[in-house]
Amino acid sequence: MALSKVNFNSMNVTPAASKAIKFNSSNNGLETGDVGGSLVLISTVTASSSATVEFTSGIDSTYKEYQVHYIDVHPATDNVDFQVNFRDGSTAYDATKTTTYFRAFQGEDDSSAALGYDDGVDLAQSTAVQVLNQTVGADNDQSVSGILHLFDPSSTTFVKHFIARGNRAQSANFSVDDYVAGYCNTTAAIDGIQFSFASGNIGAGTFKLYGVT
Repeated sequence: MALSKVNFNSMNVTPAASKAIKFNSSNNGLETGDVGGSLVLISTVTASSSATVEFTSGIDSTYKEYQVHYIDVHPATDNVDFQVNFRDGSTAYDATKTTTYFRAFQGEDDSSAALGYDDGVDLAQSTAVQVLNQTVGADNDQSVSGILHLFDPSSTTFVKHFIARGNRAQSANFSVDDYVAGYCNTTAAIDGIQFSFASGNIGAGTFKLYGVT
């Protein structure tokens, strides 16, 4: 069997943002393009004494999954809950939700640790905000970070599932790993996401909206 040789100089391997290199049918053999599971950055919002952070565009039928990465989100007020809500076609962020919430925690002084369900912040057919991370601390070095996944938001057939996992530096100096999941119980498209703290502004933080190919 003869060994096929490839002329490196004939290949187009020019990099592109959020792209991978894949084979094609042309004579150079390669091109840039999306591959399954790639994250495509849609927009970035940097909070600075912001009452809310909202994504009001870029959430459509282009992708079946969207992710929001919230990074070092710092509250202006101590001991406040970080929360989310969804817009389903109107101007209000009040989509009806049913959710579940559990957490694991460990104190800095190693005095206590636990894993448990928290029925105080789950929702049952509610338009209220969904808590993602409770009692976030406002010390200079405290913040919360995590990822929110929203699935097929433009479907007009199914409810809109979402999952979030985040870790917070809690106001009493605990590391708390929070898990939230549920669905927006509507067949209307979800076209907006809003983040806020239960009290006070978002002092600082970076929010990145991605589509998943």
